[in-house]
Amino acid sequence: MYNTRKIQHGVLICVCVILLGSLPCCWGRFVVEKNNLRVTSPGSVRGIYECAIGNFGVPQYGGTMLGSVFYPKANQKACNTFQDSDITWKNKPGGIPVFLLADRGDCYFTLKAWNAQNAGVAAILVADDRIEPLITMDTPEETDAQANYLQNISIPSALISKELGERMKKELTKGEMVSINLDWREALPHPDERVEYEFWTNSNDECGPKCESQLTFVRDFKGAAQILEQKGYTQFTPHYITWYCPEAFILSQQCKSQCINHGRYCAPDPEQDFSRGYDGRDVVVQNLRQACFFKVAKENGKPWQWWDYVTDFSIRCPMKEKRYTKECADQVIRSLGYDVKTIDKCIGDIEADVDNEVLKSEQETQIGNSTRGDVTILPTLVINNRQYRGKLDKGAVLKAICSGFEETTEPAICLTRDMETNECLQNNGGCWQDKAANISACRDTFRGRVCHCPIVQGVKFIGDGYTHCEASGALRCGINNGGCWQGSKEGRTYSACIDDHKKGCMCPPGFRGDGVKECEDIDECKEKTACQCRHCSCRNTWGSYECSCSGNLLYIREHDTCISKDSNREVNWGIMWVVILGFAVAGVAGYAIYKYRIRRYMDSEIRAIMAQYMPLDNQGDVPNHLPQGSV
Repeated sequence: MYNTRKIQHGVLICVCVILLGSLPCCWGRFVVEKNNLRVTSPGSVRGIYECAIGNFGVPQYGGTMLGSVFYPKANQKACNTFQDSDITWKNKPGGIPVFLLADRGDCYFTLKAWNAQNAGVAAILVADDRIEPLITMDTPEETDAQANYLQNISIPSALISKELGERMKKELTKGEMVSINLDWREALPHPDERVEYEFWTNSNDECGPKCESQLTFVRDFKGAAQILEQKGYTQFTPHYITWYCPEAFILSQQCKSQCINHGRYCAPDPEQDFSRGYDGRDVVVQNLRQACFFKVAKENGKPWQWWDYVTDFSIRCPMKEKRYTKECADQVIRSLGYDVKTIDKCIGDIEADVDNEVLKSEQETQIGNSTRGDVTILPTLVINNRQYRGKLDKGAVLKAICSGFEETTEPAICLTRDMETNECLQNNGGCWQDKAANISACRDTFRGRVCHCPIVQGVKFIGDGYTHCEASGALRCGINNGGCWQGSKEGRTYSACIDDHKKGCMCPPGFRGDGVKECEDIDECKEKTACQCRHCSCRNTWGSYECSCSGNLLYIREHDTCISKDSNREVNWGIMWVVILGFAVAGVAGYAIYKYRIRRYMDSEIRAIMAQYMPLDNQGDVPNHLPQGSV
């Protein structure tokens, strides 16, 4: 029932062969991470091919590398050193980097890369010796006596198909130069301005060189990881691999010493020796404690403190000093300001026959998806849901993370001289620029430069970014005068930029030209466009003109005419007298009308009174003002 339940939940990834004390034997879907290889010459091989990224060395994530291929006449599998070779491959100033082409077989991939690196090549291409899909060149088992050199491999490596290898060899034997470009720019997806990455790790520090390199990486990378996380550039999640005990051996002493929760979550014995040191269950518990610390720290809004806890625990609580204990871990937890009881509650009862929600989730997360394979080895780094290939080194990993950002959204740490080359420093990257205003359309990114018209002080520039960018908007004249012409002379300043126009340049009145490079003064006097009246005298000025009248005359600019100053005064007084006279006439006329109307009214009243006592000739026309019935 136990194994059946596990299968139904899809968490049967691998079975730990605990009884043998060996490393886990796993069955999982492994995804081969690839990058592009472009052959630029000769024409018979020209094209784009896929190659598999080696799981060692330093792939140049986000970048490219040009070189020429060399296939040695001897030591073609690169299993021996090239010290006795007459040819030196160390790159000289101005020289083309050399990529060594080696055949697969007879020795580890890593040994081939190590010998090639010591010979001075820039990269190694391993040609497959069989027709098959590309595989990932991995590191040898830790028991290999020569494993100490693995962390010193710094050149990139790639596995190419047998067919491509044969075609390259054929051209090289004919004396042709095979030039290729290794391209890692699209090796990792870069959809947005935040990178999500996972680090599958282990608290065990007794697993040899691999554990030592892992602890060194955590300590070295802590500062960069915390800066990226605190500023929201990344979203980091640590993970831990656990395996389950086969049902037939759940009650065995070996299973009990390597597992918790009745065989549900197990880890191999740290020293591969059941008779001494710590057990696998100790490792599982410490892994769970680290996972719970991250969970609590994330709930407190400080997930980056996981790096502090893991680093401090590795320093203060090593297995070699017999301090790999709960008591030591609790001291580290308290020193970081966290409540031990909260962490213990997350850990739960490790003896109970129940699922642990944290470790159960870890087992489910181990299963891969469409773009990421199953996680079966430690350590494993997953960036934007793609498994990282290469050396576990601060610089190499940081380059990979930086290649996961969308262009122009990278943090400053990705654009330092140690991380990438600023292509905008040489010839402005071929983009548009305004040297006078120190404005450029060149934007340096981790993968290279892009030409985008900038936004400066709230003013947006529009254009193709390569040959033209123009300020747009109401505030554009404040930025280098909107890219328009501007000139000062004779104490005057004129501009071809118009504030109420969103774009474009127009020479001001008195000038002609394109408004961008030039505005030329118009000579109104010479061209007879102003000051053409009689008695006028014209003198051209920069951007305008001056016009004066001879004698005692006054120039009226609006009408381009001259008038007498005295006549102007007489005209004004004449107007005043006309106005006064008009008011006087209006007053007299009004008074006469008033007197006339009063007189008419009085006559009418008098005639009406007299009509009562004597007949009048027009009595019939005069209305009777007496009331009816009066005598």
